[in-house]
Amino acid sequence: MSKLTTSRSELDLDRPNIEDYLPPDSIQQPHTKLRLRDLLDISPTLTEAAGAIVDDSFTRCFKSNPPEPWNWNIYLFPLWCLGVVVRYGILFPGRVLILTIGWIIFLSCYIPVHVLLKGHDKLRKRLERALVELICSFFVASWTGVVKYHGPRPCARPKQVFVANHTSMIDFIVLEQMTAFAVIMQKHPGWVGLLQSTILESVGCIWFNRSEAKDREIVARKLREHVEGTDNNPLLIFPEGTCVNNNYTVMFKKGAFELGATVCPIAIKYNKIFVDAFWNSRKQSFTTHLLQLMTSWAVVCDVWYLEPQNMKPGETAIEFAERVRSIISIRAGLKMVPWDGYLKYSRPSPKHRESKQQSFAESVLRRLEEK
Repeated sequence: MSKLTTSRSELDLDRPNIEDYLPPDSIQQPHTKLRLRDLLDISPTLTEAAGAIVDDSFTRCFKSNPPEPWNWNIYLFPLWCLGVVVRYGILFPGRVLILTIGWIIFLSCYIPVHVLLKGHDKLRKRLERALVELICSFFVASWTGVVKYHGPRPCARPKQVFVANHTSMIDFIVLEQMTAFAVIMQKHPGWVGLLQSTILESVGCIWFNRSEAKDREIVARKLREHVEGTDNNPLLIFPEGTCVNNNYTVMFKKGAFELGATVCPIAIKYNKIFVDAFWNSRKQSFTTHLLQLMTSWAVVCDVWYLEPQNMKPGETAIEFAERVRSIISIRAGLKMVPWDGYLKYSRPSPKHRESKQQSFAESVLRRLEEK
């Protein structure tokens, strides 16, 4: 019995004492009411503790898990060295050659079609669409992509929009090799930006700058115009607005769900046995990301074209977005988290945090007074 008493006392010693965080004058007067300034004194500590939990949960969505080393003994190390020689000395040069041949074929066909068929828009668009699908197929071949598609192939229909979870810019390439989508995408610098402003505009892609508020209004207008068009390519949107590590899904933006169109969900799941397809744009350029894929054994991926969804009576755009996100997450085996992906690029201002802190303290005080 004495041992039990001792263990309980030890547990009590481990428990945090809230009195250590309160001002001394509030402790000396136990029968007085708890004041707002007392809660404001302690709320920074509570806010920091809650913030640490939130940051850990949030940043977990944007972290790539490094593979566990398996070359840890004398038997496996020679095999690992052999694998490095094969991947970098044989596979990588062969993949560069495949991609180079693909670009030669693509440009030798695309430039004449784009220049000579300007007066024949329907034929030109059809050929440009097929050529974009072709070059995307060469990109997938340069990673030794093993992609399995499930469900009926998408087709162009008015009042229809496709939405998918987002892991990397290669999501677009994986989907584009099957169907020439018109995609909504962040404007990128460098050679990717050059492709966006020239080749990809031929399939009706729409670009925006995340930091420009005016771009949002322009994109919203272009979205409605594209959905209403009958001859436009199928519209593809990544409503998370940022790349997530293919273990989680963050909140979907409601823009794609308030167009009054049928929403067709697409679930994408990468197998990380050979390489992690997640692109962390803050740590590596897209060129580095492609080189990482081209020096791996293979990119293994499953794509599911899921049942089209329509907004239910009385359902808001946000509720509709969450329902579609749930469908995609369940199919791809992803965890849903209640975070806005744009927080990856911007943090709340100190003034906003202080107002939230004060409102938190006031709500706690009201609850204590009710008791």
